[in-house]
Amino acid sequence: MPRGLTTAEIDVLPLLPWPVLALLGLAAVLLCGFALWRRVPGALARLGLLALGLAALVNPVLVRQEREPLADVALLLVDESPSQTVGNRPRQVAAASDELKTRLAAEPGLELRVVSAAKGGEAIDSDAGTRLMPAMARALADVPRDRLAGVILLTDGEVHDSVGEIQRADPGAPVHVLLSGERRERDRRLVVEQVPRYGIVGEQLSFALKVDDQGDRPERSARVTLRHEDGRSVTQTVRVGAPHVLPFSLQHGGQTVFEAEVEGLPGGELTTRNNRVTFAVNGVRDRLRVLLVSGEPHPGERTWRNILKADPAVDLVHFTILRPPEKQDGTPIRELSLISFPTRELFEVKLDEFDLIIFDRYRRRGILPDAYLRNVAEYVEKGGAVLIGAGPDYATPLSLHRSPLSSILPTEPSGEIATGGFRPRLSKVGRRHPVTADLPGGGGTEPAWGRWFRLILADARRGETLLTDVDNRPVLIVDRVGKGRVAQLLSDHIWLWARGFEGGGPQAELLRRLAHWSMQEPDLEEEDLRAHADGQRLSVSRRTLAESAEPVQITLPSGEVHTLALEARGDGQFRAALNVEAPGLYRLRDGARSAVVAVGALNPREYADLRATAHYLRPLAQASGGEVFWLQDGVPAIRRVSPGRDAAGRQWLGLRANQAFVVRGVETTALLPALVVLSGLLALAMLAWYREGR
Repeated sequence: MPRGLTTAEIDVLPLLPWPVLALLGLAAVLLCGFALWRRVPGALARLGLLALGLAALVNPVLVRQEREPLADVALLLVDESPSQTVGNRPRQVAAASDELKTRLAAEPGLELRVVSAAKGGEAIDSDAGTRLMPAMARALADVPRDRLAGVILLTDGEVHDSVGEIQRADPGAPVHVLLSGERRERDRRLVVEQVPRYGIVGEQLSFALKVDDQGDRPERSARVTLRHEDGRSVTQTVRVGAPHVLPFSLQHGGQTVFEAEVEGLPGGELTTRNNRVTFAVNGVRDRLRVLLVSGEPHPGERTWRNILKADPAVDLVHFTILRPPEKQDGTPIRELSLISFPTRELFEVKLDEFDLIIFDRYRRRGILPDAYLRNVAEYVEKGGAVLIGAGPDYATPLSLHRSPLSSILPTEPSGEIATGGFRPRLSKVGRRHPVTADLPGGGGTEPAWGRWFRLILADARRGETLLTDVDNRPVLIVDRVGKGRVAQLLSDHIWLWARGFEGGGPQAELLRRLAHWSMQEPDLEEEDLRAHADGQRLSVSRRTLAESAEPVQITLPSGEVHTLALEARGDGQFRAALNVEAPGLYRLRDGARSAVVAVGALNPREYADLRATAHYLRPLAQASGGEVFWLQDGVPAIRRVSPGRDAAGRQWLGLRANQAFVVRGVETTALLPALVVLSGLLALAMLAWYREGR
């Protein structure tokens, strides 16, 4: 349609309302009809007079309009969801998009809008899948229906809009669907049928999975590998299409991420992205069993007991040796104790059932034979924990250092005891170690807590010294032995903090951290690499006793490796952040440590079925007068069709030519000018008078 087109048409602008004109016309017809029936002279002239008068009242005019045509709008909606990145689809979509843009841009009177959908429109952790209908509604919100030529959806057909949304999405113009991918695609996916959300640490758990072969020629069996975040893996052969149960166990409290992967289809498949699933299980520790063996009674004994009993997760077994066996005063044996000390049950039969063994000012008295103490040393080597609260006895020949426990103890006593007042202070390592870092009152050069008055002098042979006195002599040492851990406190005056002497100190927090570090709680690991996902931000933290931290290698779900440099935050903390776009499993490694973190939905619905399909969008296309085409057959031709005509055919799609316009100017000309009407009325009146006078 040329610009500035002028059109002319006849219209009426009545001077009186139409009901009044209708009544006048009816009266005129009746009067003239009666006159003609009675053969009254001049009846025809009177009829002409009335007709001309009514025509003047109707006021016919000639209307001329200056019309400016409006371009029709065509929408090209390109699906850029993750399922569009598999196989040959990226090349298909890119080629089809370029060709359609070229063709549609060359169409006269057509405005092209190109919109990308399902890419970054939803939060990374929403798992909304591919939703094209809201994207189409937003793109057409400002387009009048009489200007919409049609919609072209460039997608693989795997959408997650509800049936109701698709049914209500008819835009009032043809919707054509161009499908990427291939017909009769084959794919394999791994489906988690059932997985526990919580589990007891150390107990065997299980989850159910199923291998689903989609397409023709499913296999009978497949191998599935279950990987733990610590690198351990288990592989089993499962039957395809049937649920299978795999066992696993949790090694620590908190969240543990597991990954299960099935081998690919023989002969190839659409993609292996959905051959892998991840799931997270929150580990809950059962009641921690702690054995506390106290030597002779002293003021600090109650401090240990109160702290351990205050923790509802601790099951405490406490024995105190009130009377040394060498004491001879004639007391009958049956009256020496309420119950006998069950040494064999505790240190041989049930030793491995304890999570922590504490020796509080214990010295060798013959109650525990060397064989039992040797069992304790082996218990630590296999992963157990021992905490030594040393007293003056540690500096004597009856010291535990002169027993089989010496192989696991980090210190060697010098035989001397310092009795002057001192304030324990954090060592350089202690300021970085999670057991003592950020202890209340420990900042600055001089701690704000109270003094102690006894220190067992010893040389640190190995381990990390966390607390020292003013002369840098060790007060608290921790060490790793085999798979287990040992901690040693070289003073028995921590009870002074509990009594509030000189303001007291953080004895409860220190002993709690010390006990839980000994039991290998992940939150108290001194060498730790972790990541936390918050929306599209991946925060990485590294805790180390070293002065610097190596860059972290992050393996994205796509397989791409990204290097992230960490920034020092003080006290052994290093942090950095990375913006992420794709959900999935991210693997972190800095050479010595590794970690995994799941970002977004663990198993996105986007990967549930990646095969291209016309099932979901065909009803929308057919209801709107459009059609579904496969890109493997080529990009269909484009035709402009008039409203009401067929909008699709064999390898062609139609876009409606609405011929919408806007009026820029209007000119009206009366077809019965007043002078002409008056002259005609006068002439007809004189004619009627003349006929009647004869």
